[in-house]
Amino acid sequence: MDIKHTYKYEEQLQKLKDRGCIINDDKKCISILESVNYYHFSAYFLPLKQSNGSYINGTSFEKVFNIYEFDRKLHTILFNALEEIYIFIRAKISYYHVHKYGALGYLDETNFYNKNDDLKYINKKIEYHKKFIEKFKREVKNNNKVLFIKHYIDKYNSNFPIWAATKIFTFGMLSTFFANLKLEDQKILAKDMYNITAYKLESWLHCCTDLRNICAHYGRLYYRIFPSIPKGMNNLDNNSERKLWGAILSVKELYPFKEKWNNEILSNFIKLIDEYKNDIDFVHIGFPEKWKDYLKK
Repeated sequence: MDIKHTYKYEEQLQKLKDRGCIINDDKKCISILESVNYYHFSAYFLPLKQSNGSYINGTSFEKVFNIYEFDRKLHTILFNALEEIYIFIRAKISYYHVHKYGALGYLDETNFYNKNDDLKYINKKIEYHKKFIEKFKREVKNNNKVLFIKHYIDKYNSNFPIWAATKIFTFGMLSTFFANLKLEDQKILAKDMYNITAYKLESWLHCCTDLRNICAHYGRLYYRIFPSIPKGMNNLDNNSERKLWGAILSVKELYPFKEKWNNEILSNFIKLIDEYKNDIDFVHIGFPEKWKDYLKK
């Protein structure tokens, strides 16, 4: 690829045709390329691409655009569910931590390990905590114009009680905070929130963090290999653990409201699948045959 050459829309259109893409409406195709960006959109052709660079017979621009639309709409459903997971876990951790360690207890590294722990483990936790606090301070600095943050900076010399501090946590920071807690605290919180092990909660939170970051940056979910595997998950095999299916199972398990999941989130998800069932391939997202049953709470 010549990275110095910038292709005009008409050239992008011709490249698609040269690779075997069926385009019935040139004007509509160019309109989509103008609004989406060729480089971003071309990634949705990947599962239809052959080793010689051409597309498999019958590949149409309309089909690929429908896959893109499925992906785009799925972002919205998942992002809304992840937001509720984040708020729920944030509230639970904040409440637990403040009542055990005090309003500023999260600043004390000794609240994240036991004195009788192995020295190597303690040093690891100290370093983990140090990096976390550094990241927290960067978030404060980057958002110092936000009203409640400015209030604590001006009035309390940047001493944020944990109920205010957690509002500044990103999803990734919340996941990291849980991972750095004492094991005894992890166990209590995991059992209280979901009646699961700390091992599972840490893993599923990590998976949700990856998914949330992809959604937040409008990354592709379809035909994607995800970085994390949800540990200890039922209805998940080696062929689907790094695909969208594994990520969605993590969301389902951590979503805190059973009725709302079944009646709203899952319902919207099923409608979306039905709308695009003729264009998407379940193999590319790792969905098993009985996916609807597995996604019910």
